[in-house]
Amino acid sequence: MYRLSKLRFGLPVFLFLALFLDGSISQVFSVQMFRYPNAMVSHLVVLWLVCGVLFEADDGTFDLPLGRWAAVAGAVFDLYYTGIFGVAVFIFPLVVYVTRRLASWIRPNFLSGLLIYFIDITVVEGLGYLASRAMRLNSGAGSAFLVNTLGPTLAFNLAMFVILYFPIRWVYNWLK
Repeated sequence: MYRLSKLRFGLPVFLFLALFLDGSISQVFSVQMFRYPNAMVSHLVVLWLVCGVLFEADDGTFDLPLGRWAAVAGAVFDLYYTGIFGVAVFIFPLVVYVTRRLASWIRPNFLSGLLIYFIDITVVEGLGYLASRAMRLNSGAGSAFLVNTLGPTLAFNLAMFVILYFPIRWVYNWLK
């Protein structure tokens, strides 16, 4: 199925479009998203990866090379946005792995996808926080991270999931 579909080219194109939209949203709405002490981080790349896993699980197949594309997108994300190579390279493929595990246990639909996305955003932000603490780039307390970064980030990204789930599903079905 994957070899002969438009999904072969559309998957990476839309993945990198989401990657650059993350930065654009953060730049355009920086006053609203990064008001001290709170920070909301856009994760449209994670949304595209999670939706890709959920929609391929609907078909009963797991033949998309989402793990490889997640690693490539993580490398571009690290080099372009953070300048520190290695964090997103491992976190994005881990998100694909966790989502595939969860999708094999839970029947994928809109509400279970929302729960899986909640878990994935928590994993992405939590591991990013732990990595920055390990490299001594962040000295903030864990409670401050939970309240000022994780909470607003979850609220923003879950709202984006609700808004973009069905348009992404339409694009995925069009590409298939």
